[in-house]
Amino acid sequence: MTERITHSRNFKQRPLFFRMLNRAWKITYPIGNRIRFDKDELIKTARKRTGLIDLGKDFWDEPLERLLKAIDEEAFLHPVGRFITRERFINLLNLRLRAEYYFRRYPEILNQELYPAWIIIGLQRTGTTKLQRLLAADPGHRVILSWEAINPVPLDLHFPGNSIQPLSDSPDLGVSGPTAGLKDKRIGVACTSAKAVKWMSPGFYAIHPIDVHQPEEDILLLDASFLSTTPEAMMNVPSYAQWLEKTDQSLAYAYAAKLLKLLQWQRPGKRWILKTPHHLEFPDQVIKYFGDVHFLWPHRNIYESVPSFLSMVTYTNMIFSDQVDERRIARHWVRKTGYMLEKTLKYRAEGDNHLKFLDIHYKDLIADAIRELDRIYQMDGGLSAELRIRFEQHERDHPHRKYGTHQYSLDDFGLTKADIDKYTCGYQRFISDRYDL
Repeated sequence: MTERITHSRNFKQRPLFFRMLNRAWKITYPIGNRIRFDKDELIKTARKRTGLIDLGKDFWDEPLERLLKAIDEEAFLHPVGRFITRERFINLLNLRLRAEYYFRRYPEILNQELYPAWIIIGLQRTGTTKLQRLLAADPGHRVILSWEAINPVPLDLHFPGNSIQPLSDSPDLGVSGPTAGLKDKRIGVACTSAKAVKWMSPGFYAIHPIDVHQPEEDILLLDASFLSTTPEAMMNVPSYAQWLEKTDQSLAYAYAAKLLKLLQWQRPGKRWILKTPHHLEFPDQVIKYFGDVHFLWPHRNIYESVPSFLSMVTYTNMIFSDQVDERRIARHWVRKTGYMLEKTLKYRAEGDNHLKFLDIHYKDLIADAIRELDRIYQMDGGLSAELRIRFEQHERDHPHRKYGTHQYSLDDFGLTKADIDKYTCGYQRFISDRYDL
């Protein structure tokens, strides 16, 4: 069987039917078929679809306004990109409306304590996904599955018996107890989204495999407040990105904590396993709102991780726009990467904060993941024989490069090592000191 090879230089190659759909749709713009981005109209639509009104006292509309303005003026979205974006924003507003309904109806949700958490905060493309999916094989761990990340709040406001039942451990079942055997509608929504990505960008899976039954990044919980770096990874929104770096993130992290409580109320566990590079920029917010936290920080040669991530971003951008400039993306994210790293290094150096971190090297994780898990579980009394068997089976079932090979280089983005060094010298010294590189 021929192995699929996805190369960063080929990000502009898209299926013919996708190009034709965009072309045909754009022709109809003069007759009023161009999708508009209006904050009030989006909120009105979300309220109409759900039949709910309350977005919560902690809803702040400025982030959404700024993001919509940046998208309209800077992102150059094609018709399908505009449609996807509008529907995504309506869904985020929908989930807030449904969440407020549940918070009011079941006050015990917010009265819970958050579970302790191991949070993976490495840069993109440093083995963070592999590590999170491995740790998810521990049945005591609570992760946010991909279908939950898209919709952390049930789509239905009433389940049989007028109460929410714990979710089944089986990915095919929505709930247990009196509703056992029924599928959760959120799984179907996530499957449709995953198929759409594969349809629009077939090579994306070799870069970042999507599995609706596997863990996803908790940055999607921050998206519900429209305060996250997700938009700038999906499209060109420089004015919003600049504003975001200077804006207090407290509202987003406080609301994400509420959604975590809602998720653990639906399906309990022992410990949260969370992951997103976004937290590199805000470790203080993580500690403030997520409570008992320990950071797992995977590291990789920066000259490898950066072009790998840039390749993923260019492929993502092409899902939304025909006008994607890989060198612009590189300029934005090389600086941003250095900024994020410096924020965590500064936090780590303060007081005894270093005790909250465990470092993991990418090459060690790929070479012998079980040995690295042994190190991690020293924080929890050691790795049991039963868990070792589970992790070994997961490794056999999920081989490296299962979906193909991803090829990339700095040169593909007009970068040299000196360009990377300009923003990451401090981090590179930090890694060299720990791994004798």
